[in-house]
Amino acid sequence: MKIIEARLPQEFDKSFIVFQEKGKFFPAPWHYHPEYELVLVNKSTGRRMVGDHIGYFEEDDLVFMGSRLPHVWVNDQMFLKGEANYPADAIVIQFVEHFLGDKFLDIPELGNFRRFLKTSERGMVLKGNTRKKIIRLMQDMLPMNGIQRLSALLGIFEILSYTSEYELLASPQFIQSFQYESPGRFKKITEYIMQNFNKDINLPDAASVANMGLTAFCNYFKDQFRLTFVEYLNTVRIGHACKLLADDKNNIVEVAYECGFNNLANFNRQFKKIKNTTPSDYRKLLHTEHLND
Repeated sequence: MKIIEARLPQEFDKSFIVFQEKGKFFPAPWHYHPEYELVLVNKSTGRRMVGDHIGYFEEDDLVFMGSRLPHVWVNDQMFLKGEANYPADAIVIQFVEHFLGDKFLDIPELGNFRRFLKTSERGMVLKGNTRKKIIRLMQDMLPMNGIQRLSALLGIFEILSYTSEYELLASPQFIQSFQYESPGRFKKITEYIMQNFNKDINLPDAASVANMGLTAFCNYFKDQFRLTFVEYLNTVRIGHACKLLADDKNNIVEVAYECGFNNLANFNRQFKKIKNTTPSDYRKLLHTEHLND
């Protein structure tokens, strides 16, 4: 089975990722990534492969995985064929080791959590009261923003620090033998986007950076990022726009052009699609949160 490095898009104004996967089935292929990952299946059934372990998932399945551990969730045939009477639904949390700074995990209060992260290199399915408590927190996190969401994540860390309610998945032999190689092509593409998202860039330009033909690049990008090139580019641009909107000195038209959009209508449309609100309403929300702090 071919393995790839796949990543979820991260917003500029977030230090970690909370992502709801909802659709006919879970689309991610057999993959790995540098982030630690917590996966909650709200709805759906199927098989999950974590390292060399194959298990069955169903509603309320909760798995924590260490950095760069290969995994895939494969829905049952009724989902893959579009015959299920409800969508597959999951919540995913991802964070890198130093998402709150290089010294974050070195503080004394996180000693137990450091040990938990070491154990998680094999992946683990969480059970009992641990699972119940974390499920509530994860489901509550979706509408949260800012410090509320971070506080909920730290609450999850607290629960994981002291739990023994888990089953390890991948074998020690697999962890010792598995080797990954972060593709240089992947790094070139991400660096190109981050350095040029505010300019007029397009698919042919990006494909040439990756030294690929246009069709091959589109297929590669969708496999790696789980979004089309344009969708990912707009996500990066809107994330940057959120940072700029926090400063009242920037009017919305200026923000749109500074983020790479060549007209205000498209900026408003993409912002509403990604953030479920308009740029002006997002700015009002920021002021409301500030007044309530």
